[in-house]
Amino acid sequence: MHESLIKFVRNRSHTPLTDHDVEVIKNTFVHRKLRKRQYYLQQGEVCKCLAFIVKGAARQYSVDDKGVEHIIRLSIENWWVGDRESYITSTPSVYYIDAWEDTDLLEVSRADVLTQLHLIPAINEMERSLDENYAIATQKRINAHISCSAEKRYADLLNSYPYFFQRFPLHIIASYLGVTKETLSRIRSNTAT
Repeated sequence: MHESLIKFVRNRSHTPLTDHDVEVIKNTFVHRKLRKRQYYLQQGEVCKCLAFIVKGAARQYSVDDKGVEHIIRLSIENWWVGDRESYITSTPSVYYIDAWEDTDLLEVSRADVLTQLHLIPAINEMERSLDENYAIATQKRINAHISCSAEKRYADLLNSYPYFFQRFPLHIIASYLGVTKETLSRIRSNTAT
């Protein structure tokens, strides 16, 4: 179970993992299973853990006053889930995170990160890399939402993450893109011709 996480850390760090580091990782990250549609986090809860997806898919979303879901993040294998703001500030989350498929996670608490994992140089390097990539992706997504057409956002998502279209239904993709399901259907039919 931990092999995919260890490989992930090694691929995102120039610093090698020692045998001791690997043991700490195996002892710190706890396996957790979620059934399809089971919550990992609900609005109002404090996110005390982050999780690495070994197998499965998840979505992070908010719900507006009209009951409409707004997907802000889709995640699959070798991606992380959790509300970073709630996790870092220990404040209640404004998001829901649930499993879109039966999902296997390796979960780590903030306390374990601060007391055990911060001593592993490869983990620290991986975290910096993830933070940088997350910041860049967030900036690009915000820019796309304020300056690009729905058609362009769809094309970019299809080019960057084509597997999302195999793992998530159209209404989830539409919400992620910030359009209605009908608009996405129209875009897809216009693109196909």
